Amino acid sequence: MKVATLGFGRYLARSVGVIALQVLLLISFAIADGSEDDKTKTYREIDWVDLMPEEDLQALMNPPAWMLEIEDGSEEDDLEFLSAERELSESDARFMQALRSAEVRPEMHGQLVRLPGFIVPLAFDDNRNVIEFFLVPYFGACLHLPPPPPNQIIYLEHGSGIRVDNLQQPYWVEGQLTISATSNRTGSSAYSISSANIERYRE
Repeated sequence: MKVATLGFGRYLARSVGVIALQVLLLISFAIADGSEDDKTKTYREIDWVDLMPEEDLQALMNPPAWMLEIEDGSEEDDLEFLSAERELSESDARFMQALRSAEVRPEMHGQLVRLPGFIVPLAFDDNRNVIEFFLVPYFGACLHLPPPPPNQIIYLEHGSGIRVDNLQQPYWVEGQLTISATSNRTGSSAYSISSANIERYRE
């Protein structure tokens, strides 16, 4: 999978587009692979935008014009500059708010879901297997790029551990989705998944 690395400003402005693109790419991989397990029929396949309230989604679809003009790697292309106090229109202020939104979809709580994503390791066992991680919608989130909004990050614990040798490898994750806040230095999540089944894509 070829994933472009965006500067911070353009990442913010294109966040929803990147999410949608990654979801489409991941689904296409699954179709190309041709594998289907009967157990997946008990889970509802969702997209990442299904976790985001409609108000946040609409706000993110309308980024400030000045943000699109920021050159990647420039002095303006960092969190401090973009977070600085400035005169903002109502729509621009709503966009900035949505970038950090922890608002959730209450109806998603307790649902059995299946969705694609990338693993951001948080903790390892003695054999370097990942036992705690964030699931994110695109490669680079939380590591090479600023974290997505909390409502676009899912926290998981995996007691038996999973070997992750390539962070660019996408995975299908299945389990029961709950509304549960988790925060650390890597990022903050508004959801968690328990009793997860995890399987990797094969291109």
